[in-house]
Amino acid sequence: MHEQEIKLAVPADTRKAVADELTGLGAQRIRLCARYYDTPDRQLARCDASLRLRLEGRHWVQTFKKAGQNSVTRVELNHPRTAPQLDLSVYAGTPAEGIIRQLKGELGLRYETNVWRLKAEVRTPDGVAEAAYDEGTICAGDLELPLHELEFELMSGTVDTLFTLAKAWTARHRLVLDARSKAERGDRLAKAAAAILAAPDADRASVRQSQIDTYWAPTMASRMALSPRATPSQALDVVTAECLDQVMRNATALSGIDGELSMTAINAKHVHQLRIGLRRLRSAWRLFKGWAPLPDDHAQKAAADFFGQFGEARDSDVLNETVVPLLSAAGMEPVDLGSSGKGVDAATVAASAAFQGWLLDLLAWNVGLRDSASAIPSPVVAVPLRPTKLEVPVVRRLKKWHKELVEQGSRFHLLEDEARHDLRKLAKRLRYGLSFTESLFDPDHVKPYLKSLATLQDVLGNINDLVVARETYRELSANQPTAWFAVGWISAKLETLYDDAETQFAALGDTRPFWK
Repeated sequence: MHEQEIKLAVPADTRKAVADELTGLGAQRIRLCARYYDTPDRQLARCDASLRLRLEGRHWVQTFKKAGQNSVTRVELNHPRTAPQLDLSVYAGTPAEGIIRQLKGELGLRYETNVWRLKAEVRTPDGVAEAAYDEGTICAGDLELPLHELEFELMSGTVDTLFTLAKAWTARHRLVLDARSKAERGDRLAKAAAAILAAPDADRASVRQSQIDTYWAPTMASRMALSPRATPSQALDVVTAECLDQVMRNATALSGIDGELSMTAINAKHVHQLRIGLRRLRSAWRLFKGWAPLPDDHAQKAAADFFGQFGEARDSDVLNETVVPLLSAAGMEPVDLGSSGKGVDAATVAASAAFQGWLLDLLAWNVGLRDSASAIPSPVVAVPLRPTKLEVPVVRRLKKWHKELVEQGSRFHLLEDEARHDLRKLAKRLRYGLSFTESLFDPDHVKPYLKSLATLQDVLGNINDLVVARETYRELSANQPTAWFAVGWISAKLETLYDDAETQFAALGDTRPFWK
């Protein structure tokens, strides 16, 4: 009825080692050819469900899958078939019945997978899992994607088994945690193939490139709805899962595991969105501190360290893509920026065993694998946390952050750079904290407040980017006097932005509060 599994992408230079290790464990090799079905308007996919017929060796199996209670659990219903024909009657009285009954329109073939699988049983002290290494393709129309992924599916024992194996194999083979199912990837590929096919011949090349860019576009933050009756721990679980998903998906893209085609669409935006996911995650910990158990200090420090590493990579991107063009337009002669880089490659960090291990640890924490040392509650706040009153402590904390932000912002011109940067971080924390919990408040009050806060953040973000750039050019000026032009131009620009910031701080203070 339910399956629990972890999926890991296998980079090109470790595929032979993974296959060899499984072969050494007595792995069997089997051919799997699957056909995935949906309505023309993707009703199954929109329910985060899939329906397939798969030839497993010589036998056909019909499988329905649907999202489960967390990111490692899915509903799975398997029925043997004597021929490659769907039989929807088998879902009567099952968890799939409601979705199948509501389908409107005829089910048709959307995409296919062709895979050679190596599978073996592996054991840990906590249980037994099936390790399945799939190599093959996903096909939709004339589009094709490579598949090289290792799945650990729990057969018996506890879910700890999956994380023990995933961490060990990731450390040995530099694997990459992948949140995407075959069905998700296939559905998106089918959408792209349909758009390309529908394009006029003269536009097909540009449409194809546009679809490639869309397929591998960075993952943005998703809206979430918290139940007013949720406990703080339940709310934090929901928020953590969404933030972690954003981090994982952008890290997967940056890791380049989809091959050369994907890398034409991977860029600085993925680094930016990954950092947003990390920032949101850390903001959630600050918001729920004292109300719910948090990951241990080591996990929180690692999050800050990785955020800094990805930040160094993004600073270089901002400098080259944003600041340099402005300076050139202002008349600055070229400056050699080669010596300004810090040698941080975002793709290398995203694919590193350290970062992937941290992701696995946090995913384990989020699905409930917590011991007394890894889920440390902070001192309890004074407000009684009743399930029907989640908004009470939320309002108190966000109001405190709002008051501090507006008061300090009124004298923004007088602050040092570090204090201004801290204020920017507070603005982000407030915005993310409200975005997590906005479902608890009147949307007519939340919308104008978020709009005002977003405008302020844009100004503060521009200030931060220019301050970082100014320091870079100051360092370069020791050997390149031309860089002083940039220092002077940026300093003048910052004075104007400081005035803009104080105006936006005042506007935020005058905006009707979301809590009223």
